[in-house]
Amino acid sequence: MVKLNKIYTRTGDAGTTGLVDGSRLPKHAPRMQAVGDVDETNSAIGLAIIAMGDTPESGWLTTIQNDLFDLGADLATPIPDGPDEPWALRIIATQVERLESQIDAMNVDLAPLDSFILPGGSPAAAAVHLARAITRRAERSATAAAADVALNPHALAYINRLSDLLFVLARRLNGNGASDIKWVPGASR
Repeated sequence: MVKLNKIYTRTGDAGTTGLVDGSRLPKHAPRMQAVGDVDETNSAIGLAIIAMGDTPESGWLTTIQNDLFDLGADLATPIPDGPDEPWALRIIATQVERLESQIDAMNVDLAPLDSFILPGGSPAAAAVHLARAITRRAERSATAAAADVALNPHALAYINRLSDLLFVLARRLNGNGASDIKWVPGASR
């Protein structure tokens, strides 16, 4: 378990931050942008949980919040040339598969899409749509970081699947798609 006795360390005052292996890099490095965007995703999901109330799906999101801390640790742990250190925390295939199973279970009852939909509908769905959009940014940041440094492919798959799950969940929260707000191309011309 993590134990933090001191919140400020002053080690980042010069604009660098520490990775899990003890190395340092600029706070604006692509890897750190991805870590920050995953943190923002987690915060948005926290707001979505509050908007949803006590539901089985909010329990799923609480599990996902824990996964997102794992994901942040994964992104902040450089991949070594050889085998990973035993302490390295990595997203694994079963975490991605769990998201896929949840997506499949929710998708069974959804009305088929016949248009793009606008973020909104119920307050809970709107909050989940916001979390989805932030997740997409985190995914863009992670793939940008992966262009510079090696990242765990399961981590990239997880963040991609998470945005899919949030899209399907928002539709579920909108009466299984019945209250989705459909995009009408050119409607406001």
